[in-house]
Amino acid sequence: MTWRIVCDSSCDLAAVPMEDDLVSFAIAPLKIIVGDTEYVDDAALDTQVLSNHIHSFKGASSSACPSPDEWAREFEQADQVIAIAMTSALSGTYNSAMVAKDMVLSQHPEKRIHVVDSCTTAGGLVLLCEKARQLIHQDLPFEEITAQLDAYSKETQLLFMLSHFGNLVKTGRMPKIVGALAQTLGIAVVAKRSMEGTIDILHKCRGEGSGIRYMVEQMGSLRQMTPDLPVVITHCDNEKAALELKKQIAEKYGTTQFTILPTRGLTTFYAEEKGIIIGF
Repeated sequence: MTWRIVCDSSCDLAAVPMEDDLVSFAIAPLKIIVGDTEYVDDAALDTQVLSNHIHSFKGASSSACPSPDEWAREFEQADQVIAIAMTSALSGTYNSAMVAKDMVLSQHPEKRIHVVDSCTTAGGLVLLCEKARQLIHQDLPFEEITAQLDAYSKETQLLFMLSHFGNLVKTGRMPKIVGALAQTLGIAVVAKRSMEGTIDILHKCRGEGSGIRYMVEQMGSLRQMTPDLPVVITHCDNEKAALELKKQIAEKYGTTQFTILPTRGLTTFYAEEKGIIIGF
């Protein structure tokens, strides 16, 4: 029996680190539309070019989820598939994957396909992909793997700090008044994902340093932090802040398992310049 994990590109992962002899890995790319230009969020995308275009373009921009056909092509590659999609509360990605599941099973009823509505994105998806790989290697039944993965998705947390909110506001993912106020005052907003996968504003802070300290404190409030709890930090052209965040988390909680990644296209579009996201 062959296994495949498929995740959408908001996970910020490259395919290669997740693959091994037992499990193949694939990414279903989202698209970012800036004016008349469509950027496919795949390995060939230059996120600096995308970021420059976003900042210089004054008109409407948007994103588009992977089509059912794109998901289906990946589902057809293995006997047993786990698909992990960003939160359905803010994207049609999960629904598209569910349509693809029905399409493939109608032609190949012997396959097993499970789609996770992660209620998260970015580092939260990285954690779910790694958890899925670990469970597969334990040689558990398909149903037990999927049940454990669904339960794990409810345990993970996501925090993020943003200084720019234009694309979140334009696409209806952040209230206009919150974005406008924050932008006018020049402050950073710290938010978390709710259990439903929406955005909960937690704190408005002046200065990146105070925002980092606040996020570190909030981690302990949201989840029991242990040294072996994995933490994934993604950043939009802000490695300095990511490393400072890592340092403070390690000092406070004794954390030893860190992954630091630059944002891919979709999270570059929404986090914008200097954005920081923590999955844990």
